[in-house]
Amino acid sequence: MRLAIPSDGELYEPTLGFLRSCGIIVERPSPRRYTATIASMPNTTIMFQRSGDIPARVEEGSADLGITGLDRFLEANIGIGSSTIVMDDLGFSKCRLVIAVPDSWIDVSSMYDLADISIDLHNKGKDLRIATKYPNLVQRHLFRYGVNYFTLVESSGTLEAAPLMGFADIIADISSSGTTLRENRLKTIDSGLLLSSQACLIGNRLSLSNSEHLGTDVKYLVERLEGYMRAKQYFVVTANIRGTSSDEIAEKLLKNGKFSGLRGPTISKVHTEDGDAWYSVTIAMPKEELVGAVEYLRINGGGSVTVNQADYVFEEECIAYNKLLHSLYRN
Repeated sequence: MRLAIPSDGELYEPTLGFLRSCGIIVERPSPRRYTATIASMPNTTIMFQRSGDIPARVEEGSADLGITGLDRFLEANIGIGSSTIVMDDLGFSKCRLVIAVPDSWIDVSSMYDLADISIDLHNKGKDLRIATKYPNLVQRHLFRYGVNYFTLVESSGTLEAAPLMGFADIIADISSSGTTLRENRLKTIDSGLLLSSQACLIGNRLSLSNSEHLGTDVKYLVERLEGYMRAKQYFVVTANIRGTSSDEIAEKLLKNGKFSGLRGPTISKVHTEDGDAWYSVTIAMPKEELVGAVEYLRINGGGSVTVNQADYVFEEECIAYNKLLHSLYRN
């Protein structure tokens, strides 16, 4: 199995760190080597590619799977080709693709205002010039809001300076916090958000459907990623509760299904020197419910509460892997 990951740039270190957190250690002998291995997946080869090239490598079948930005994948406009999104949010490298105009344009606060500007410029024999690295996504968004007269200025360099330098009127680019836009005297506008993006896992339908590793390395990878991503949503809470029996304690906790764990509490006898009836209760709780769960355990006699981050949470079936199989064999 061939897995393409970013070779440099903003996605390189986060991707390696994410895989490491999932228990998938990429062993790259040298920074100059463009292939690497994974000890736990001996039939897998890691291919280092530029993030912007990964969608093309997966589309042409040079790689079976790839990790790249969702914005890169959608801009490549290959969603109807051989490629598919296996997991659309890996939880890192989050950003937004936005349209930004000079903050001196005080009368322009929405896409509809931008449509009026484009008409005014067109009547004067000019086009609204937009600097961007995402011509396909930008064009579709402009047409959606009635901005019909424009020229796209494609650029691979820094775009924020384009209006000040005079080779574009506005820009459409990736922004994480908006600080760089503000420092370059640019502002976002209403309905100017084209896409909320993040790292995603993509795959080639044809190569995967014919791969002998579909049920082994491919499934192993997707299972680990999904299990890790789901675990980030939960804490494992353990408390000691005094009671006459495990059934009695279970009945108390199950009265409020919100604090009874994924399926129900796990209860076991605690053997004490004084012979008192204590039981250890373990539940997996969504992070946002942690404080409420601790208080509920206390109300029901719980003490010595400990909280741990779950490493993985696996369901009966891997949702992402089943979705992939459906995508491969839906016809």
